[in-house]
Amino acid sequence: MSERVGKPITERKDQRPVVEIEGRGRVLEIYERLFGRFGPQHWWPGETPFEVIVGAILTQSAAWRNVEKAISNLKAEGCLSLEGILGLPEEKLAALIRPSGYYNVKARKLKAFCLFLEEAYKGNLDAMRARPVDELRVELLNVYGVGRETADSILLYACGLPTFVVDAYTRRIFERLGLIGPRWSYEEIRRFFMDRLPASVPLFNEYHALIVALGKEVCLARKPRCERCPLNSLCKSSLR
Repeated sequence: MSERVGKPITERKDQRPVVEIEGRGRVLEIYERLFGRFGPQHWWPGETPFEVIVGAILTQSAAWRNVEKAISNLKAEGCLSLEGILGLPEEKLAALIRPSGYYNVKARKLKAFCLFLEEAYKGNLDAMRARPVDELRVELLNVYGVGRETADSILLYACGLPTFVVDAYTRRIFERLGLIGPRWSYEEIRRFFMDRLPASVPLFNEYHALIVALGKEVCLARKPRCERCPLNSLCKSSLR
């Protein structure tokens, strides 16, 4: 059952997405604690929406520092664009994105997305972003190489559309908190958040980034640093 929330998110000059709540729920309390510890995360790294999309595909099974190297290679070649990627031979594209790993497969994925954008929207990202979020999500999930996490990353960070991104950190942290089950599907976890939060792009953006910060710095897969966790008193798995 969804917790009851009041007024929708508002934005202030301090850059903090603020939620005005009647009867604050646990999910919102977790967000407030994470924001209090880590502050604004300024996600997603990327100079343009197209660069964000490329990054979302390249970051599959890759550390972000390696994705940055691959993107830098594309920029140096002057081909970090729809036309640039479509115009490259696949072998050349694979060589440029080699630092991101699985480069042959990812080259095909980038080509597939660019072809989709060209055929469905004549290469116009603004036209793509104007689609209703649920309809565009279905379209993206039908593109080769675009899974649920990648699709939601594209929707949220490149298109500015309200959807919640679920990743391994989300599953680990919220299982340990006892709020989701170990066998929950991606869609079940996504709905868990979307049913309990205002449909706000700034909030979804910040919340996901804060979850990643906690997962990387504190709630580690092995030897979690529970004594340093801002969620310690809420966590059923805490080693306190």
